[in-house]
Amino acid sequence: MPPLPTYTQQPWIETYSEIIDVRSPSEFAEDHLPGAINLPVLNDAERAEVGTIYKQVNPFNARKIGAALVAKNISQHLVQHFADKEKNYHPLVYCWRGGQRSNSMASVLSQIGWRVTLLAGGYNTYRAYVRQQLEDLPKKFTYQVMCGLTGSGKTYILRQMCKRGAQVLDLESLANHRGSLLGEEWQGKASPQPSQKYFESLLLQQLQSFNLEQPVWVESESLKIGSIYLPQSLWEKMKQASCVEIQLPITARVEFLLQTYSHLVNYPDILKAKLEKLKFRYGWQKLNEWYQWIDAGKWELFIEDILQFHYDPTYRKSIQRHFSNVERVLSIPDLCDRSIDKLLDCICSNTYTIA
Repeated sequence: MPPLPTYTQQPWIETYSEIIDVRSPSEFAEDHLPGAINLPVLNDAERAEVGTIYKQVNPFNARKIGAALVAKNISQHLVQHFADKEKNYHPLVYCWRGGQRSNSMASVLSQIGWRVTLLAGGYNTYRAYVRQQLEDLPKKFTYQVMCGLTGSGKTYILRQMCKRGAQVLDLESLANHRGSLLGEEWQGKASPQPSQKYFESLLLQQLQSFNLEQPVWVESESLKIGSIYLPQSLWEKMKQASCVEIQLPITARVEFLLQTYSHLVNYPDILKAKLEKLKFRYGWQKLNEWYQWIDAGKWELFIEDILQFHYDPTYRKSIQRHFSNVERVLSIPDLCDRSIDKLLDCICSNTYTIA
């Protein structure tokens, strides 16, 4: 007799052959369990169709049409995805609330003979777990914050530290944003940020991989990175942390920013559109001055001026307000490999100056 599906409310304590999210693609894209794959039993259009019939016609007709669509889609998944699975295959299956969609998939897989586990309460159970964990877990770590004016290479330095084995929480990577007006990531075109929920899933996954006995290095971010907000528990701990400030000559900062934001050099119209958001602070006269330098290709002049006029004063105010516990100030001439190596040697040995 085929085994009946079993239920769990703690899927993170067991290992499965696969984690299958049977929700629609748009639901999956917003957030999902780490490592899950999407095998929807109803796609977005089908889900909308069934929902409309449920509300505007009657639930019985909606269930009939929904059942036919679910059966068709599960059949396709059986042929395209499950055909090569062995007898010991053991998936975890979930939908939004642990209802009809996941039970439909689990019932068919169980009848084949596979051992299937259902997430009781579905994605909602997982989401409640993430919220609770992000309330408690960030408080358990000791943090070290790396500060420095825009263009000081903080993210780059932290990533080099990570290669040396340091625990680095790269919030900009998780949020897919560099945390400023011009910080949108670019991969041939503007690269979108994850949803708030998916960012929190990624953040929790990263924190759970860390050793509680070791410090966690993090950049002096704002509460908001692009459109993403940090959990309040993490933000409060970051503000209490001791800080290391990196100082770099402005010429080296300009050179680094030209390399880092090369896409804005290639797409000056996009840059101008972003700068227009600063009109209310600095007026059209300053904006037109920047536009003229951009049009003339005077990039070093533009970058140095916007650093001194906008970014540096803004950053200094933020640091004074949120990250005033600066215990070390380390100066480097540039961001070449030799300078970075000496800087990291200094940080790791707890020395205060770089020879």
